[in-house]
Amino acid sequence: MITRTLARVGLAAGGAITLGVVLAAGAAAHVTIRPDVDTAGSYAKITVRVPNESDTAGTVQVRLDLPADTPIPSVRVQPHPGWTAELTTTQFPEPVQVGDRTLEEAVTAVTWTADPGVRIDPGEFDEFAISAGPLPEAGMYLFPATQTYDDGEVVAWAEETVEGEEEPERPAPVLEVVEATSEDGHGGGASAENVADEGADEDSSAASSSDGDDSDALARGIGIGGLVVGAAGLGVGAAALRRRNA
Repeated sequence: MITRTLARVGLAAGGAITLGVVLAAGAAAHVTIRPDVDTAGSYAKITVRVPNESDTAGTVQVRLDLPADTPIPSVRVQPHPGWTAELTTTQFPEPVQVGDRTLEEAVTAVTWTADPGVRIDPGEFDEFAISAGPLPEAGMYLFPATQTYDDGEVVAWAEETVEGEEEPERPAPVLEVVEATSEDGHGGGASAENVADEGADEDSSAASSSDGDDSDALARGIGIGGLVVGAAGLGVGAAALRRRNA
């Protein structure tokens, strides 16, 4: 009886954990951009990750709005098979000064539209990339996104997330721009992940070198030991032969 009760409790707990994981995964299924942090003045490859949240419809169009108040001088699209990209360019009433550039117009949105028969199916996601730069001065910048399904539903990811408050249902993707350092190059500084990877490679190389040295030392030790044993054997054999002759 106790065993059956414990089994039921275990199943119930397992089900609760599974449900929690599913709910957490669903709550995190937002349209996001990567990287979400980069340096001012750099040229960034911004990747838009689009999960399909519908159980019955497919995503057939994705629009990403760029900051209009702080336009980005150069925006280029990475080709994406099965999708057609369109750049929306806005003419400014008056020239806008961005760093050392004066802009009369700039790209303010990028729209990817699926070719006939192509879509992001339920349970899938896709990624779309642009090159943008130089990035504006340090600050938090919203990149609102609009997701259109083939059943006509349109979802706007445009709500601002306020620090200290609960995340909105449809948060807009955010890019945090930080001040560049003297070590940052044209494309921005190295990320912590890359630095960690480089450190891991160096540690691995050092470990391999150490292992190789240890192996060589062991091999030399075994070889010398073999010579000593062989020499001792010859001495014993020679002594035995002399005793027999005598």
